[in-house]
Amino acid sequence: MQQESLFSTPDSEENTPLANRVRPTTLEDFVGQQHLIGDDKVLREIIDQDKIPSLIFWGPPGVGKTTLAEIIAKKTKANFITFSAVTSGINDIKKVMKEAELNREMGQKTIVFIDEIHRFNKAQQDAFLPFVEKGSITLIGATTENPSFEINSALLSRCKVFVLKSLTKDDLVELLKKVLVNPKAFPKSKIEIDDDTLNLIAAYSNGDARVALNTFEMAVINSEVKDKVTHVQLDVVRQLLNTQSLRYDKNGEEHYNIISALHKSMRNSDTDAAIYWVTRMMEGGEDPLYIARRLVRFASEDIGLADTNALNVAINAFQACQFLGMPECNVHLVETVIYLSVAPKSNASYKALLRAQKDVKEYGNLPVPLQIRNAPTKLMKNLGYGKDYQLAHDNPDKLTNMKTVPKEIEDSKYYIPTEQGKERFFKQRLETIKEWHQQHDND
Repeated sequence: MQQESLFSTPDSEENTPLANRVRPTTLEDFVGQQHLIGDDKVLREIIDQDKIPSLIFWGPPGVGKTTLAEIIAKKTKANFITFSAVTSGINDIKKVMKEAELNREMGQKTIVFIDEIHRFNKAQQDAFLPFVEKGSITLIGATTENPSFEINSALLSRCKVFVLKSLTKDDLVELLKKVLVNPKAFPKSKIEIDDDTLNLIAAYSNGDARVALNTFEMAVINSEVKDKVTHVQLDVVRQLLNTQSLRYDKNGEEHYNIISALHKSMRNSDTDAAIYWVTRMMEGGEDPLYIARRLVRFASEDIGLADTNALNVAINAFQACQFLGMPECNVHLVETVIYLSVAPKSNASYKALLRAQKDVKEYGNLPVPLQIRNAPTKLMKNLGYGKDYQLAHDNPDKLTNMKTVPKEIEDSKYYIPTEQGKERFFKQRLETIKEWHQQHDND
């Protein structure tokens, strides 16, 4: 851990990255997150009044989580301490917590800032809990991961969560223009750059201020200097940005957000949206077999018997991905996404499963009716296994009035077909079967 580690000395600033040299020190200089720090917003009020509760800042990289912590550090009258999830052990935490408890008894508040708090294990997080409960410390955590999954529920329940959003393109352009007039940015140089080039850097950065500033700094370093003026050209920036960086964490929340978006777009028959989301996954490096498996599931869960070919198409795509791999199989996945999006939708099969699962849980292991039990031995036959069995093929209508379920669930209906696509033919067939039973079950 470090005390006051968020602050650098003037002598070291020239050698620090641009993002650190121009980091805002006041809310007035802060760009973005107006839903939190705009006039009369809750976060702004508690910072201005120095009435800081325990907080969690949750948002993607480069949106200002650490910067807000720095601003709080400069404004608060409390003792401000930072922890590293990588280097701080349990003993380090307990030592500082004891000091914080002594300070509390003397009327001195302590604020503890933990960047990337999701990297702390359960034991480390538990070490803070009693001191947060007693009010010995005010905890501020910053995380890119969903705190519901990554932070102990007991600790999370004692913190106010503020969600920070990705910066917009306009936010990033505003940020870069502030940098141009900031004397700490490039103190020995004058920079000239046009709006088109600023917009290109902003668009490339995917809402991440750190990416935008690092890209801008690299562009300045690689640009031509004439008469002590650095001219940042559009072509130079384009050469730096060979491929756009995509924020897609295959093991994090964004992974689940995007697969959810793909499923729901296909379910809603929003074909172009589905194509976009599957492309995002592929360009982000997702395993094509994972995508294909999800499409196989979707074909039965959301289309089912409304289009009996949907599952075949999905299975074929899965096999194509196994055979070809990426990038060749990308077109097969897109073709399948289009087919599944356009296909008629029915979740009747999925609902049938849920209804049957409910009965299984409620009634437990109901015995199989004797007439449909297998009877491979004489003893089983003597016990009545297979007695009164009726072979449907012996009947001209290929139907019998034999009961094939236990009495407890003989009135249960699981599969309720829709009128969508081919499923209307299944519905008609079931109605025909029902009418037959109404006529013959009392025979």
